Amino acid sequence: MKKFNIRKVLDGLTAGSSSASAASPQTGNRENDIIPETLQSEHFQLCKTLRHGFPYQPCSMAFDPVQKILAIGTQSGALRLFGRAGVECYCQHESGSAVIQLQFLVNEGALVSALADDSIHLWNLRQKLPAILHSLKFNRERITFCHLPFQSKWLYVGTERGNIHIVNVESFTLSGYVIMWNKAIELSSKTHPGPVVHISDNPMDEGKLLIGYECGIVVLWDLKSKKADYRYSYDEAIHSVAWHHEGKQFVCSHSDGTLTTWNVRIPAKPALIITPHGKQPKDGKKPEPCKPILKVEYKTTRAGDPFMILCGGLSYDTVGRRACLTVMHGKSTAVLEMDYPIVDFLTLCETPYPSDFQEPYAVVVLLEKDLIVIDLAQIGYPIFENPYPLSIHESPVTCCEYFADCPAEVIPALYSVGSRQKRQVFSKKEWPINGGNWGQGTLSYSEIIITGHADGSIKFWDASALMLQVLYKLKTAKVFEKPRSKEEKSSTDIVEEDPFAIQILSWCPESRVLCVAGVSAHVIVYRFSKQEVTTEVVQLLEVRMQCEQNEVESPECGGEQTSAVSTPGTCSSPQSSLPQSHPSTSSNNSSDGLRDNVPCLKVRSSPLKQSQGYQVELVIQLVWVSGEPPQPITSLSVNSAYGLVVLGNGNGLAVVDYLQKTLLLNVSTAELYGSTDPHHRQPRSPRKTRQPSAGLCDGNDSSATPEERCKSPTSDARDNSFSRSRSSSVTSIDRESREVISSFFFCDSLSKKSEMVAVPSLWFGTSLGSMLAIALTVPSTPEQRMQQPVGVSFCGCVVRLKGAILRMAQLDASGTLLPHIYESWYEPNAPEEERERTRKRRPTSPPSSQENPECQYAVVCSEKQAKVVALPSQNCIYEHNITETSFVLRADVVMMNTGICIACFCANGHIMTLSLPSLRPLLDINYLPLTDMRIARTFCFSNQGQALYLTSPTEIQRLTYSQETCDNLQEMLGELFTPVETPEAPNRGFFKGLFGGGAQSLDREDLFGELVAGKPSRSLAQHIPGPGGMEGMKGAASGVVGELARARIALDERGQKLGELDERTAAMMSSADSFSKHAHDMMLKYKDKKWYQL
Repeated sequence: MKKFNIRKVLDGLTAGSSSASAASPQTGNRENDIIPETLQSEHFQLCKTLRHGFPYQPCSMAFDPVQKILAIGTQSGALRLFGRAGVECYCQHESGSAVIQLQFLVNEGALVSALADDSIHLWNLRQKLPAILHSLKFNRERITFCHLPFQSKWLYVGTERGNIHIVNVESFTLSGYVIMWNKAIELSSKTHPGPVVHISDNPMDEGKLLIGYECGIVVLWDLKSKKADYRYSYDEAIHSVAWHHEGKQFVCSHSDGTLTTWNVRIPAKPALIITPHGKQPKDGKKPEPCKPILKVEYKTTRAGDPFMILCGGLSYDTVGRRACLTVMHGKSTAVLEMDYPIVDFLTLCETPYPSDFQEPYAVVVLLEKDLIVIDLAQIGYPIFENPYPLSIHESPVTCCEYFADCPAEVIPALYSVGSRQKRQVFSKKEWPINGGNWGQGTLSYSEIIITGHADGSIKFWDASALMLQVLYKLKTAKVFEKPRSKEEKSSTDIVEEDPFAIQILSWCPESRVLCVAGVSAHVIVYRFSKQEVTTEVVQLLEVRMQCEQNEVESPECGGEQTSAVSTPGTCSSPQSSLPQSHPSTSSNNSSDGLRDNVPCLKVRSSPLKQSQGYQVELVIQLVWVSGEPPQPITSLSVNSAYGLVVLGNGNGLAVVDYLQKTLLLNVSTAELYGSTDPHHRQPRSPRKTRQPSAGLCDGNDSSATPEERCKSPTSDARDNSFSRSRSSSVTSIDRESREVISSFFFCDSLSKKSEMVAVPSLWFGTSLGSMLAIALTVPSTPEQRMQQPVGVSFCGCVVRLKGAILRMAQLDASGTLLPHIYESWYEPNAPEEERERTRKRRPTSPPSSQENPECQYAVVCSEKQAKVVALPSQNCIYEHNITETSFVLRADVVMMNTGICIACFCANGHIMTLSLPSLRPLLDINYLPLTDMRIARTFCFSNQGQALYLTSPTEIQRLTYSQETCDNLQEMLGELFTPVETPEAPNRGFFKGLFGGGAQSLDREDLFGELVAGKPSRSLAQHIPGPGGMEGMKGAASGVVGELARARIALDERGQKLGELDERTAAMMSSADSFSKHAHDMMLKYKDKKWYQL
């Protein structure tokens, strides 16, 4: 397989989706005309539903202490809002600039965001889909810090020039009140103090504003007198400032790892200087400088010592030490190590009032790749158990599958075994971020998402009801020996990193049989068990797949070719067909010293303890052939009713009986057609040197040695990472002109023209557009199935399409989708009698019709086309060219509430659906303007109009193409804002009220209003009305309450227009009165004058 060609994808992106060639019925068979179709274009609409996972590249955070809502901003301008489990929301700033700061309007259902492009935005959180109400874009100054006091509508905005501007958050207009840097600092100072890095008001006096400048100067500014009361200066740069709740002291964190505590009325020097992580010299000298303390918070308690919480400040000699959060409480200092660098942290307190005892109970720590909450009330500071699905990226996602309408008992079974895997000790308290309410509407079916990861792990997620919760985690790497160090790395490895990475998943929900293919050309079959077992010897099957020598030029394939599997070389050496307890070692070399019959990974030789859940049934490994590594597996499928696993790559396909642990078939692509090969296969040139990215074996060279004729491509760990870590439906993107097995489908079908009774079959598609069939003879009883071999015979080529075959499905005579064949789940470790009693095979029995001799239809979709073929006649009754200028990345045959269709995702970003069986286009939307490898690798459709893809390395984006789901989305989404009363303000007490103690209020309206402060500079900032006003409400109003909301909006608009009409009428009356007055004055002026005096 060649390296992935990015140019091909980019060409596909810019190309338009061509649906000009409508589905056309083919001449010959017209029985399809009587099949009714229920799906119409009005049943489809595309919209995003939810985004799950950890916010990618977070950079800011805020918390509403009353509503209990957490907001996180990212480098790409995204906003993620979290409430209780299941209440999540995603928003996006259009500019895509980084969110440098967030400020909640506490308990008001609003949020202010400041962006790196010097704009601030007001978000309305009182609607299910938050929208921007106002925006303000600064033109001449860069925003560095914002502060919104509790229960205030005036936002302080600090800039890079050192000035502070004030914004009214109700109207989003600037005040004329400005604090200029040159008035705030000493007049004698000759240097600029630098950007504003901190703004806060005194907890006890709203009229005093504390301003921190980067250079180390702190100013206490009197808002009423417009002058500085005190100035505090320190030699080191300031990173953050925190108040004591009584307003008499504040703490600064500095770039040399020190904390300075200042008394407000003593600006000459700090009251206390400490270096929390500095080594104290014995001679009393200044401690050695440490790393900067990036943030400090100072929180008080009524009953004990205050908490001082900080990040950074470690000694410079701690090279390689992980990021730490330091909690200083009284005489104790706890240093909590984090797994990732700290982005920000917030202390959660019992009261929102800064003038009261804070009573901290938790710390929210935002890391680069995680979010944790630390319990401050328990000894040892344990963390809370996180209810959000933020561990998707624990190891990079390499493939993804989506299953809707799963059996009801599967999720409880997975949850039962998964709950036993939690070994970490969490806080006994409930998750403190618990705001918002769940949506009212629910989906009636269960959904499961399975993700495969680079470390070989597999995660099962419950995705029902627009939520996402991890159910169970499986580690496939346990089957193999631990990886060696780089110095001792095996010469048989074909990837440099992540040798256990999952490439393809095949899962049967009904039987719970799981089959996975990894990048090291290995396949593992798992069975689900509720009993713990110890496997003494892991069953292993080694398969030698190589190119065949006899490749000839042949005419087009006929539809009725049949060949028994008797071609020499189709089954390889004996070790390929017999299970082994251990893999071969590197001693199995050919005569010329090349590695031969050696697998890429070594299966563990010691007993394997397998917990409840998925347990290894069989390991299949492709081996090196004459010095060449095995090709990556490109397609995989498992069937529980037949007990078979089939895998394919560029060399051919292999069918394995996982019940008897035997190899049934191992055939090369050249042998698939027998004497009717439609492809002109050119001989290969002799191999001179081994290339790291060689093409597929495809020829017959009489002068070449057997090793040269059977050459396979080498998979490069980096350049081929896309092709080795995606699902089988995507693998055909990077095909060359040589043939590769691209897809499989098990079914009971009429694969031969002469057949009138459906027999077990295997359909498989190739990268050159051929769909072929293999008939299977499966013993009928369980006893015979374990004793007699499964028969295999080729049925030849059924149909041929343009492009690689991506998906196949089967319809009955009425056009109904036939479900896949499966065996119901039974306990594999139960006694034989009980196991046989519970085993049930669920076959399909297509109804036969005398009027319609065509008993079945095969649906085949490729990168370019879709066809519906009648069986057993193999007549193509419908054909549709999906795209001419791009290619399909993913295609699935899906069930909707009212019918079935084909759903396609193209490289140019189009999402399309086609009706079945007539292949009428029902939906065609240009959804993604750009496609990258991650999206192509993980995009998948599911039943009931659902789809998903990995939109970033850490986030899953779910979407729906169902009109019904779009209509009900508003009811299904959770609400962020809930009516909650603001806690009462702290009691000032009798004596404080009598002698003027307690918090001092400030009438900011008088101070910052236009009457006193004057008008602001028009060129400083530009006001931009947001879409979250009337238009945003129109868009949000849908579902059951939609009509009421629209009526209310219409009344508001009508009232607004009537108000505008009243204003215009009043203006006209005023103008008329003015004209009448002027006319009267003119008349009086000239009333007594004669005509000659005029």
